[in-house]
Amino acid sequence: MTATKLMSLGEAIAEFVPDGSSVVIGAGLESCIPFAAGHEIIRQRKRHLTLVGPISDILFDQLIGAGCVAAVRAAWVGNVITGSGYNFRRAVEGGDIEVEDHSNLTLALALRAGAMGVPFLPTRTALGSDLFSTNPHLTAVTCPFTAERLAAVAAIVPDVTILHVQRADEAGRAHLWGNFGVAREAALASRWVILCAEEIVAAEVIERDPNRVILPGFRVSAVVHVPWGAHPSPVPGHYNRDHGMFLSYQRESKTPEAFAAWQASWVDGVRDRAEYLARLGQERTASLALKHHALSEAVDYGC
Repeated sequence: MTATKLMSLGEAIAEFVPDGSSVVIGAGLESCIPFAAGHEIIRQRKRHLTLVGPISDILFDQLIGAGCVAAVRAAWVGNVITGSGYNFRRAVEGGDIEVEDHSNLTLALALRAGAMGVPFLPTRTALGSDLFSTNPHLTAVTCPFTAERLAAVAAIVPDVTILHVQRADEAGRAHLWGNFGVAREAALASRWVILCAEEIVAAEVIERDPNRVILPGFRVSAVVHVPWGAHPSPVPGHYNRDHGMFLSYQRESKTPEAFAAWQASWVDGVRDRAEYLARLGQERTASLALKHHALSEAVDYGC
């Protein structure tokens, strides 16, 4: 029988996110962002992290404001609803963090190269941009077969990827549906993978739908049961995006003092996700429940 990889969120962050790590967090673009894991990183006062991701929404901004971050490798950082991420802006303008600019495509290619174990992947699209002026891991090359001018995107091999999924078994096999973003590429490129799951299910549940398994269980380092662990981002099939939380965060992060008060209330002032949900309230969570269901078609794996 396969040994369990179940851990508490605190244990997983303590073991697999040491200071100085490069961390992919928010690989699914605007859905399934592991906010609970990010808040635990803040509570544990992790330092000198490099954050990697395409569109992190406000989680990168929160980690930066909490002093956890030394560098960012991303396509966009801010608040999807309101635009600016104030902590990110202050850190960049103050010279407190390094920024490596990517497009969504170059970041995806960098992680795909890391997953493949190759040093780079070529692309055409970055050639017409100014990314070369801000990203030392992009360079122009000549194709040895066609003599065509291409951009080479250096591989990114993160220390750890943190994913939020709908369900997982204790061995690390998980189902994810909706927008994958760069979740699979990031997980396969990383040294460690932490899965935060809405549900922990029996192995038989995962085995009945093998095509939905996002990566092999042996690539997973820890499995954490964290219901509502992606709030305020949405999780397809579980809950909707909490637009109000993004709007209130915009107001509550305009100054360092305001952000410190927000962090004291929503992160340091709660011990875990259960206390966070209690603070959020049943009425708020009920308002985010699914209003309509769109079930997938059943498939037959029989022979």
